Amino acid sequence: MRQASLEDVPLLVTLMAEFYAETSTPLDRTRAADAFAALLGDDRLGNVWLIQAETQDVGYVVVTFCHSMEFGGKNGFVDDLFIQAAFRGAGLGSKALAEVKAFCVDRGVRALHLETGRDNSVAQALYRRAGFVARDHQLLTLTLTDAAQPPSQLRAERDH
Repeated sequence: MRQASLEDVPLLVTLMAEFYAETSTPLDRTRAADAFAALLGDDRLGNVWLIQAETQDVGYVVVTFCHSMEFGGKNGFVDDLFIQAAFRGAGLGSKALAEVKAFCVDRGVRALHLETGRDNSVAQALYRRAGFVARDHQLLTLTLTDAAQPPSQLRAERDH
């Protein structure tokens, strides 16, 4: 793996689009680019790596940080983990998760979380091999903004 940089944002967005296309999830490329740029511009928010096979970039992994009362401090969330189909099954995902874990331990992260589809048995097997366990909790989401609206437009609407 290699640390992603701001110069990698176009590549990251392309890989993200490929990832999202697998589940027919729409992707706003501008919003994705802005999100990658924000994350890459502030290491307090998390980290982004490009996953490599030899020297070829074939995927990416994103970890974001938050503070958890339950775990008593900084938590990490594997927000995205994607490897192109032709490179799956070669151990790249396991290696990426091991590096993410080591990175988080070095930064005092107390717990690492992730989310995967209930029907994605291949991903679930990878995550379980890496030590992740299912908890008797359900992730619920409240969307606070329209995904298509940029934050500056939302602030302007709120202030009026």
